[in-house]
Amino acid sequence: MSGEPVRLAVGTTEVAEYILDPALDARHGPRPYLHPVRTLGGTVVTDALPADHVWHLGASLAVQDVEGSNLWGGRTYVRDVGYTWRDDHGVIAHTGEVERSPGRYAHDLQWRDRAGGVLLTERRWLAASAVAPDAWRLDVESVLVAPDDREIRLGSPATNGRPGGAGYGGFFWRAVADGEPVVFTADAAGEETVNGSAAPWLALTGAGSGGGAYTLVFAGLGRGDRWFVRTGMYPGVCVAFAFDRPAVVPAGGSRHGRYQVWVADGTLDRDAVAALVATVAPTRSGWS
Repeated sequence: MSGEPVRLAVGTTEVAEYILDPALDARHGPRPYLHPVRTLGGTVVTDALPADHVWHLGASLAVQDVEGSNLWGGRTYVRDVGYTWRDDHGVIAHTGEVERSPGRYAHDLQWRDRAGGVLLTERRWLAASAVAPDAWRLDVESVLVAPDDREIRLGSPATNGRPGGAGYGGFFWRAVADGEPVVFTADAAGEETVNGSAAPWLALTGAGSGGGAYTLVFAGLGRGDRWFVRTGMYPGVCVAFAFDRPAVVPAGGSRHGRYQVWVADGTLDRDAVAALVATVAPTRSGWS
């Protein structure tokens, strides 16, 4: 990796490293990402560069089809052909720091095509805050801005013809789990049921590689967003921008997203998750 990571802390406890400029093969979709992310008890709850999907990078923003550029990594899904290696990989590049403190960070980025052309500009804010003795919350806020002279289309394998609810791409969290984790919302449970849903929150419980039990609770779907969820093939949760239809950032316009992830030690049930979300309402990161 190039450069020192940004370190986010809750009080005196470091809970996450944010890699700004990873030195990765272009086929892995280079982009800033959070890893490792830890509970307050020290259990690691993200995975990066896993053997099954090397381009999964902890917690990050990534989209497989941005006006034809792959900013996710891996093979590109081509309609009527399937997954294909193509020379279409772009990069999401850190371009400047805006603010840094132990629990907060803000910076500017560019979403670029393979030739370096700027597809989107972004300002991103991250904040870590304590919510309970055994839980903290990550807030991620992002404003994507399209060029003045053209709209930018965001797509996914699903919008390019892949069946099976593969509408991934957006704010994606690759978890680490010893065995298959459990996933549920307020009124549903299991990968097949929650994938593609629009529930206000979604929880994933599992055990880290060292055996520590953890619970992740995700919130922050925007208009048109859906949950993309995998637990069988690998553990992952995504606020999917283009789950079943493309999303468009209009020319000169913006797309504003706010995502929250509660990171807790232990295995929380539905009532405990609902109480956690209800007692600590999501807030803006506070800079925009």
